[in-house]
Amino acid sequence: MYLHTNSTPDKVTHISGKEYLFFSGFSYLGLHAHPHYKEALRNGIDLYGTVFVSSRIANLRLDLYEELDDTLADMLKQPAAASFSSGYLASQAAVLYAATQGELCYSPTTHPSLRLGKASIPNQTWEEWTAQTIEKVNAWPDRTFAIVTDSVNPLTSNINDFNWLNEINKEVMVVIDDSHGFGVLGPNGNGIVHVLPQHPPLRYLLSASLAKAFSIQGGVVSGRLEDIIAIKKTPAFTAGTSLMPASAWAFLQSKKLHHHQRKLMQQRIAEFATLTADMPQLHNPFRLPIFLVKAGIEKKLEHQGTIISSFGYPDPDSPPINRIVVTALHQKSQLETLQQQLKQAFKTA
Repeated sequence: MYLHTNSTPDKVTHISGKEYLFFSGFSYLGLHAHPHYKEALRNGIDLYGTVFVSSRIANLRLDLYEELDDTLADMLKQPAAASFSSGYLASQAAVLYAATQGELCYSPTTHPSLRLGKASIPNQTWEEWTAQTIEKVNAWPDRTFAIVTDSVNPLTSNINDFNWLNEINKEVMVVIDDSHGFGVLGPNGNGIVHVLPQHPPLRYLLSASLAKAFSIQGGVVSGRLEDIIAIKKTPAFTAGTSLMPASAWAFLQSKKLHHHQRKLMQQRIAEFATLTADMPQLHNPFRLPIFLVKAGIEKKLEHQGTIISSFGYPDPDSPPINRIVVTALHQKSQLETLQQQLKQAFKTA
């Protein structure tokens, strides 16, 4: 059953005139509701309007986008980056380009945004797939491959292990969607790159949504300069409208705020993990903002005044996945309220 609201949730939402605690969605740093970020966005609209009325490859170009791309490349520790109007478009641009570089090797957890057409996703464990991929890539000296996967699986609250890439002995492109890692993982929010093997044969191409952590309707692809130059010549970049320039401005003006909100998010995750340490029904082994909980609890929490994430994914007919999402917006008192609600819900489960 779907719930409907007339406003964008922050730490609470309103349904049919009733207020509920909101532990769902994304915007992990809580920027979409932060007054300083909203002020930066308003200033950006005053400076740049709501859209830049030209293509990224037109003869008149906006310096702001070049500054954004350079900043994103620096944050992702890559030589170059290209920004897009959505995370989905960025991922599609990355994998469409990767398909020109070699045979695509999809992981079992590959996010739908990285899939081309009716891509065949292996029905294997991560360990089975990695062993098979190492053997396949290394066994064919005259064939090229592009490994396609994601950094964080938001459906299982797991960070994928990439140490196995050290066993690759020939050059291979590795496309990783870091939408749920960029802005969240690592001491400076650089994402999965801070733990990726720096093994010479590996040629990384990282894509990410800017909405999940940074509250921006946009996306990014980063990697080697020659790859980004080539991607900027593809229709996904040349024919796509740029992300709203005001959002680019707000992002660039909010670096200190990003850092502050990331620390606050990490603090809230730690607090909730401590509060629920005696609840084996919750699953969050990597201290991500996502706590998995079994089906059925969502209705009990709703009756107590809390909405959590509960819907079928990756398509509407999939079994519902239930998640508690903790963000920088939440207050400790709200975490304590949810803890008590969970205790009550588990007693009657």
